[in-house]
Amino acid sequence: MIDTIIVSGGSIDEAFALDFLRKNITAAAPEKVLLAAADSGYAFFKRVGITPDLAVGDFDSLSLEGRRALDAEQHTEVIRLKPEKDDSDTQSTLNTVIRRGSKEIAILGATGTRLDHMLANLGLLLLGAEQNADITIVDAHNYMKLIPSGTVLHRDEQFGKYVSFFPLGGDVTGLTLRGFKYALDGYHLRTRDSGLTVSNEILEEKAMVTYEGGTLLMIMSRD
Repeated sequence: MIDTIIVSGGSIDEAFALDFLRKNITAAAPEKVLLAAADSGYAFFKRVGITPDLAVGDFDSLSLEGRRALDAEQHTEVIRLKPEKDDSDTQSTLNTVIRRGSKEIAILGATGTRLDHMLANLGLLLLGAEQNADITIVDAHNYMKLIPSGTVLHRDEQFGKYVSFFPLGGDVTGLTLRGFKYALDGYHLRTRDSGLTVSNEILEEKAMVTYEGGTLLMIMSRD
């Protein structure tokens, strides 16, 4: 169950993001889902009329109107960072909510046309895992997260038609896929041949993913 949703300043499909927020807030009730804006992610909350609980960043990407609106917020905790820093606003936001106890975190607005930012944001999945937090990056087309060995995927719950797997930070050894259109048995997956594990599909009601070593990234895609 998601306990925290961070909205970053990348490309965002507002209709999808708003629906995602509403569904997860409803699913968590009566528990509260923490809503956090990473820098210009605040602009999304302002546009859709939602007040975030927390805003973190140097806010240099916000318009003058956005900065004035943030200054006037009475129910949002604002943590202002110096522009000269060693990590991104999204990373700072993630570290902040993890320190405060968040364990199941979804990040919206972390994808877009900047591939350098996208690669940096994939690193946040590893950062979360090191701190025992489960991080998901999601947009209107993709659902990305690290999965442990023994993960069971249910066909009626999948995000999209396609499921792809990639090694992150090194090889994945002994990868076995059961219940998929393209099965594997003890495969040693390297980055250079991970085209083998792109665009798989779940065939059975339940599919199982196991592996012996490494870190495995799963991406579910709708198109």
